Amino acid sequence: MIVAAIPAYNEEKTIEEVILRAQKHVDKVIVCDDGSTDRTADVAQKLDALVIRHRKNLGYGAALQSLFAKARVLEADVVLTLDADGQHNPEEIPKLVTPVQKDDVDLVIGSRFLGETNSDVPRYRRLGIKLITKLSNGRLECRISDAQSGFRAYSKKAIHALKLREKGMGISAEILMKAGEHRLKVTEVPVGVSYKGIETSTHNPLRHGWNVIVAIVRLILFEKPLEFLGIPGTILFLVGVVMGLVFYYNYYLIQPPVFIPIVFFLSLALLLAGTLAIFTASIVRARKPLLYLGMPGGVSFFLGFSFGTWALQIYLTEQRIETNIAMVSLAFIFIGMFTVSTAINVIREQRRLENKKH
Repeated sequence: MIVAAIPAYNEEKTIEEVILRAQKHVDKVIVCDDGSTDRTADVAQKLDALVIRHRKNLGYGAALQSLFAKARVLEADVVLTLDADGQHNPEEIPKLVTPVQKDDVDLVIGSRFLGETNSDVPRYRRLGIKLITKLSNGRLECRISDAQSGFRAYSKKAIHALKLREKGMGISAEILMKAGEHRLKVTEVPVGVSYKGIETSTHNPLRHGWNVIVAIVRLILFEKPLEFLGIPGTILFLVGVVMGLVFYYNYYLIQPPVFIPIVFFLSLALLLAGTLAIFTASIVRARKPLLYLGMPGGVSFFLGFSFGTWALQIYLTEQRIETNIAMVSLAFIFIGMFTVSTAINVIREQRRLENKKH
């Protein structure tokens, strides 16, 4: 079964033509009405399309996820996605479907840039898409030319393998990253595109591009948090420690004491940034919360207890409070308690999700 999956938001003017033309080449059309305030869903339903309704606008990614879920239920052999605004030509559907059916390809992307077939693509779109494509190519064995094309064909294997998270426009990049992770076979075919009448898109191009780039960075950080957050965070923390020692030497160990504001505040900033980066990496990597959160938290708590014991010893023997040591003690104890409590909450959440599955 070949299924055309169409995400739609306020597209009553164009959805009818898209559905009618798509129905010539597929067995079933599914439309996800993503919280439209016009008659998009009613028009699609009258044309015998299967309509999924979102009560409110959840985003392009959420619509695709709903469409994929319905395609799994239907046991579709090929799922073809295209936009509801008319920019994709449904007559080109066979061009995308054929490689999935005959060449054992898992994902076929309709590229606007293969062979420079679309010289009318606005320059700002072209530049933005090329930047996003470079960021998206990451784990794919082949290099693609159009990472943001919504005109795609998926095999049954791809639809069942892709477990997606993104709710917005970043889902196109997430699909490519997940395709690389699952070693899905990806290829491109040249397609035409028409922007006539859709320049006033509901998505501002700059906002769209920025949201996609943020989503890609988030996906990369989620995939390799220790490399992209943990290591830089450790470096920042160590540099902060070195600068803290420089400040300590100049202010406490030489006479007269020298207070260097830039060293003091830069040290604090680096220590804070490093700690946050390491902690964020640990949270993301928290598939093993006791290892990545519990153990560092325990070490931090132990250090805080040790500094506290030292401060107490000074007070009992010299009858004075060493403020710096006491503050360090409290800081380590606070970080340790917070990290350990986070590990416990992560474990509880994991167990809750596991119980929910069973």
